[in-house]
Amino acid sequence: MPVNVWTILAAALVTYGTRLGGHLVLSRFSRIPPRIDAALNAVPAAVLTSLVAPAAVSNGTAEALTLAACLIVGLRVPMMAMFAVGWALIVVLRTVGL
Repeated sequence: MPVNVWTILAAALVTYGTRLGGHLVLSRFSRIPPRIDAALNAVPAAVLTSLVAPAAVSNGTAEALTLAACLIVGLRVPMMAMFAVGWALIVVLRTVGL
């Protein structure tokens, strides 16, 4: 088998293992403690940040300005509105040449 197939199978196995492990650990709690609940609620933001931050740092001014604007807008409006503002802003800034 090619190396790519083994890599995909290994990644699938590790992903399934972490999901299963998380389920087994959390199923032992009758009630999820507040600190664990807060940590689990922070995971989507952390994943989104890990996807967006490298682009803002390495690509240029338009991406950095869009990220800064989304941080400010995200504190005031719902998430979908923040995505719409970020999308529109990055299109405008790239169009004007930043």
